[in-house]
Amino acid sequence: MPLDAPLLAFEEPAAKRIEGATGEWEMVIGMEVHAQVASKSKLFSGASTAFGAEPNTNVSLVDAAMPGMLPVINAFCVEQAVRAGLGLRAKINLRSVFDRKNYFYPDLPQGYQISQFKHPIVGEGEVIVDLAPGVARRVGIERIHLEQDAGKSIHDMDPSLSFVDLNRTGVALMEIVSRPHIRGPEEAAEYVRKLRQILRYLGACDGNMQEGSLRADVNVSVCRPGDYERFRETGDFGHLGTRCEIKNMNSMRFIQQAIDFEAKRQIAILEDGGKVDQETRLYDPSKGETRSMRSKEEAHDYRYFPDPDLLPLEFSQDFVDGIAASLPELPDQKKARFVRDYGVTEYDAGVLTAEVESADFFEAVASGRDGKTAANWVINELFGRLNKEGLAVSASPVSAAQLGGVIDLIASGEISGKIAKDLFEILWAEGGIPAEIVEARGMRQVTDTGAIEAAVDEVIAANPEKAAQAREKPSMAGWFVGQVMKATGGKANPQAAGELVKRKLGIE
Repeated sequence: MPLDAPLLAFEEPAAKRIEGATGEWEMVIGMEVHAQVASKSKLFSGASTAFGAEPNTNVSLVDAAMPGMLPVINAFCVEQAVRAGLGLRAKINLRSVFDRKNYFYPDLPQGYQISQFKHPIVGEGEVIVDLAPGVARRVGIERIHLEQDAGKSIHDMDPSLSFVDLNRTGVALMEIVSRPHIRGPEEAAEYVRKLRQILRYLGACDGNMQEGSLRADVNVSVCRPGDYERFRETGDFGHLGTRCEIKNMNSMRFIQQAIDFEAKRQIAILEDGGKVDQETRLYDPSKGETRSMRSKEEAHDYRYFPDPDLLPLEFSQDFVDGIAASLPELPDQKKARFVRDYGVTEYDAGVLTAEVESADFFEAVASGRDGKTAANWVINELFGRLNKEGLAVSASPVSAAQLGGVIDLIASGEISGKIAKDLFEILWAEGGIPAEIVEARGMRQVTDTGAIEAAVDEVIAANPEKAAQAREKPSMAGWFVGQVMKATGGKANPQAAGELVKRKLGIE
């Protein structure tokens, strides 16, 4: 599906407001998300990027900054950055430049980070952040640039020494910088979730936040109502408050908690007549608070200059078009198609497309069948059981073909919904072919009206008082249907049983 395909219609929500001692405040949030490129080797060397290796075993001479070692660009990482940019509807710059970002830290052997500054590989784009059915925020992307990751300093192994692990040094990162368009903690978490979803659909990043493949720096400031609108009109950041950056967030829940605390901290300072210092902070989950890490650096503090060891990246529009042609159907387009083609609700379409594996499973089940019925079984029965067992869709004991077979048996009238749930449990525990299990275990639905009528007569005869009540209150007929189903071991056709109960009781 083309990237400019129409999306589901939505409206943008109002900003979340916080009531302070001197009036209302609003949050303004921008994010810098670092996404590790799904590459087996590093950005400028052939060293492995495998997670969990012994410390300092995935380190080449280039990564360790040995004298005379020169970086060589990983073409695959470049392609993935372009792919990510296209997936975010962003401008792809046909010429970009690598720069040296100079700062000194033990886990940065070169004394600088190879990054991009004035000429990134990807320009402006956007992310549509879903907040509720029909409600979304359009968050602008300012840029995506490629850069190498630093290593890891370890401070808790010795009381007097720090250790350095250089395994991550040189790992390729895409830094995705948003505009300050996010207006609340929940929106920030949903933005990261949506960005992660798109990158996973593209295959550009695995999105594993626990392993550090995706982490976010969150910039938070507060302002009075109306100031943000003036900023959007003029582009003057003077209308917004001083921002503070919260580093290295790798949890949706912690992102929300950190933003909430930081906004309230800044409001308290301002209402007390103080001034918010522009600084970098860390979030402490155990205390539920942010703490100062260092004063916030500006670009000139890093003394950026073009890396003399790397030529500018230059590629043709045909190169970009070739990557664009290979893109998969992305979440928003897939979601809109599910609503249109399968008749599911926007909410259900969002659940089904949350992961590409889930969407593929649903389509396999729904192929040639009623979309709403397939969605109901996939979401409520399958996903519900997978969540309970802590399993991924790829590890489901019930295949798409087996679940489709269950739905076929319901549609043909061979089994009832209750029997179908029993059949699902058998498939989950034992496997097998649904139709063969129904035949072998005598689970076929009773459609013989004579047998069902006999059961109805028996239930009515055994409950004369309830029969009289049902004639006065027709809604009680459902109780009799339940008793008939119980008497027949759930095998009676519910529709036939219902019609017979009403006829026998004289209920219209």
